[in-house]
Amino acid sequence: MVVEGLIGKKIGMTQVFDEEGNIIPVTVLKVGPCAVVQIKTEERDGYRAVQLAYIEEKPPRKVNKPTRGHYSKAGVAPQRLLREFKLGEGEVKEGDTLTVDIFEGVERVDVTGTSKGRGFQGVMKRHGYAGGPAAHGSKFHRAPGSVGSTTFPGRVLKGKGMPGHMGNERVTVIGLRVVDIDKDNNLMLVRGAVPGPNGGYVLVKKSKRCGK
Repeated sequence: MVVEGLIGKKIGMTQVFDEEGNIIPVTVLKVGPCAVVQIKTEERDGYRAVQLAYIEEKPPRKVNKPTRGHYSKAGVAPQRLLREFKLGEGEVKEGDTLTVDIFEGVERVDVTGTSKGRGFQGVMKRHGYAGGPAAHGSKFHRAPGSVGSTTFPGRVLKGKGMPGHMGNERVTVIGLRVVDIDKDNNLMLVRGAVPGPNGGYVLVKKSKRCGK
């Protein structure tokens, strides 16, 4: 592959059927097109990489002058999202457009996205605690219970599951199987779920390790 991966957008989930008639749950991703904005070289930057912009133009009023100058060097209009990927074998130059075609023949991909934010949650939802009895006489329902220890060490140990902010985190799902690719519409169908809401941006990379 010329580039390690591309920027995409989660469209939603659906289902398809295999040759034997079995249902396969899939997530539809719109992968690309992405414009090459800048190429990092070992001589100038100390490493090889490429900056890609997901082609979805940003309103001019929301773009400052330095950002406009950065995009104009590559002859690309300012876009909403800019990310960096490792550069593989092959030639690519600033201003080129990369599409889902680069994943042709790839069997599995790793997808990175931002999980849905759940706000402040208790231990039952956040960590799966069982909670207490639901009976009317019980005084213990959804509380975390005892969190301390005895005289030694006399403190709450690190890593203890507590109430707090849940979700809105960077999550990577590895080894998702590529079911189908629609080159005309830059769509990729992957088996399984992808983090984030419909319409959320994701990073799709060729998998270097296989998930379970």
